[in-house]
Amino acid sequence: MTTLTERNRFWSEVFAIRGSVTPRVLPRVLTFGAIATFIWIANELTHEFDFHLAVAPYEVAGAVLGLLLVLRTNAGYDRWWEARKLWGGIVNQSRNLAISGLNYGPNDPAWQAGFVRWVAVFPHVARCSLRGESDIPEVAALLGNDESSRIAAAGHMPIFVAMKLAKLLSQAVAEGRMDRMSFLQVDKERASLIDHLGGCERILKTPLPRVYYIKIRRFIFLFLVALPFALLDKVGGLTPLVTMFVAYPILSLDQIGIELQHPFSTRKLGHLPLDQISRSIENNLNDVLRLIQEETQQTSTEKSV
Repeated sequence: MTTLTERNRFWSEVFAIRGSVTPRVLPRVLTFGAIATFIWIANELTHEFDFHLAVAPYEVAGAVLGLLLVLRTNAGYDRWWEARKLWGGIVNQSRNLAISGLNYGPNDPAWQAGFVRWVAVFPHVARCSLRGESDIPEVAALLGNDESSRIAAAGHMPIFVAMKLAKLLSQAVAEGRMDRMSFLQVDKERASLIDHLGGCERILKTPLPRVYYIKIRRFIFLFLVALPFALLDKVGGLTPLVTMFVAYPILSLDQIGIELQHPFSTRKLGHLPLDQISRSIENNLNDVLRLIQEETQQTSTEKSV
């Protein structure tokens, strides 16, 4: 069964269009095919000039180009993977913050429910802040339209939420419902959320140097434009087809590097599934709140008996 599933998955991914860079690079592949066609026609019609070039220089240039593309793809993947690790930290710190607040904070169902809702709001606003979005229906569902509007109007939405969490904790300490040592521990978890978000913002605001991919794309252009001259003697009328066959993987690797270096943008194919991650955090926190409240209710029932 596993082998059959893997086999079907292989063929479905071979011919997949959704999630593939093919639609984004196909116009460029066809453009280089048209250039190769023009060169081949000119070679067929003109006998006064020799359009042919040796293959050897292309072998060296192709090896160098492949190395550059691999380095660029790895750099993009490093950014993508670091962003995923930072969001893994947001997942863990959100859980830790909620668990610590519920266990060390006031034994008040209203305070506990409000605290968990504000913790659950943080990943939603962090996601939208990284994407440059202000319309967050999840926040309205958790806190109501008034609080949602105040958060959307804030200069930095995650900081607004983090400050609200800090106020809830400091208020519990001021009212004597949380001791100072517990407050310091819980507040440390809260501060870690901002640290992880800061790492995401560093990735967002520091793209790969423009000079790096300008040079790579110029190299790609020169290599693919000059390639037909080396193919004329070898493949003749198939020169445009072979040129496109070579251009497709080169342009695809170039595009994959672009897609990976923007892990938060929904316009990119490789963006992180932040919507699912945020919803998963919210569901986890609601489960924790339910368990704490059930235990509290059970304890109260046993005491009354």
